[in-house]
Amino acid sequence: MSVSTSATSAAACVDSAEPACGEPLAVLGRDVTVPLVTGGEVTYAALDYAASAPALQRVWDDVAAYAPYYGSVHRGAGYLSQLSTDLFENARKTIEEFLGCRPGDQLVFTRSTTDSLNLLAAALPADCQVFVFETEHHASLLPWQDARVTYLNAPRTPQQAVETLERALADRDPYGPALVCVTGASNVTGELWPVKELAAAAHAHGARIVLDAAQLAPHHPVSVSELDVDWVAFSGHKIYAPFGSGVLAGRADWLQEAEPYLAGGGASKAVARRTDGGVDVEWHTTAARHEAGSPNVIGAYSIASACKALTEAGFDSLVAREQQLIAKVRAGLAEVPEVKVLSLFGDDAPRVGVISFVVEGWNSSHFAAALSAEYGIGVRDGLFCAHPLVRTLLGSDPQEQGECGAPEAAPGEKSLNAIRVSFGAGTPDEHVERFVRAVGELVRDGARWNYRTEDGRCVPDTSA
Repeated sequence: MSVSTSATSAAACVDSAEPACGEPLAVLGRDVTVPLVTGGEVTYAALDYAASAPALQRVWDDVAAYAPYYGSVHRGAGYLSQLSTDLFENARKTIEEFLGCRPGDQLVFTRSTTDSLNLLAAALPADCQVFVFETEHHASLLPWQDARVTYLNAPRTPQQAVETLERALADRDPYGPALVCVTGASNVTGELWPVKELAAAAHAHGARIVLDAAQLAPHHPVSVSELDVDWVAFSGHKIYAPFGSGVLAGRADWLQEAEPYLAGGGASKAVARRTDGGVDVEWHTTAARHEAGSPNVIGAYSIASACKALTEAGFDSLVAREQQLIAKVRAGLAEVPEVKVLSLFGDDAPRVGVISFVVEGWNSSHFAAALSAEYGIGVRDGLFCAHPLVRTLLGSDPQEQGECGAPEAAPGEKSLNAIRVSFGAGTPDEHVERFVRAVGELVRDGARWNYRTEDGRCVPDTSA
């Protein structure tokens, strides 16, 4: 299913008069209570999914069931080693199916999206040109420093994104290799990018494309074959699977031709001493070439478990329910004139459950601290590892320096930061309803507690 199909299904649910489109998926931490600085406790509202989503209960249960059988992978003749090897490789197949990989594609297990894109950067052919929008997360903006990089200005519509890329590619050296890197959903605005159209533009000009799906995969189906991207990267901790694992999946040729990302056991097929005292190494041409060392078996298995859980839950239902939550948050924020929601593509752009905003008269760090201390709501504040994008979106909205938690600005720059609320398949309705209510109360009545800056962050002042 394509992203647009899911969005259509979601719209049908949002526009209907029916109650919520299903219940949230069970996640760890849903019953955790936290203290309030004003007294008492409240169930924690985890609304920072874009940073790390809570683990699905299903994932945790699957990992717990496997844990007693944990063993060395690809290296042991014992029963547990054989069982763990089968589980590891079956996890690879499960994720390949989840991603709609093509015959001949390779899936490499990594530590994260950042690690995946750095691996691909290390595998680029000589003299490769890379094209990347300034709107990218640092994980997909920064790995290309050793290549010839063209940074593209932030587009203001999806169509402008395609046209900007087409112009840049038309002016490139037509004979050398080229790569386009693009996000599927912004980690700042939540807006969906026209991935299929950008892939078509890249291929029309002889370039390849890698999709950063860190924020897309937890919310929408992602198919390598349907989107016609060359590679896709995402992280387990965004898709309800903890334990520090990620994925790079796609075309095998550049990966097979590159030097191993890490040199060591597992990546090497055969090693022999030479008569001159050195060693000759034959490297694997499979995914093992870039998976040296003992792999994160539990991390890989947890991603596969999460992929199964999301598939079985049905993305139509998950997307529809999430769109209801998005509509509820956006409607609530719209009722507070002091709130400005950040957007590249406008109010009508399709998006996932990631919304960033600023509040007139508040430093964002102060506001986020009050949400946490007084309401038990966890959000993110700052520049979200997407500094160029957030600075572009906030260019005309400086915040006063010296306030609690106000970030220090570089010489000649304004002090800027924003608040991000993000949610997904495990978010109860009550959490977003509490958030909307808290925003209105804080803007109307102000914080009920005093705050101070400690180690660069705004925290409740408990010294009195």
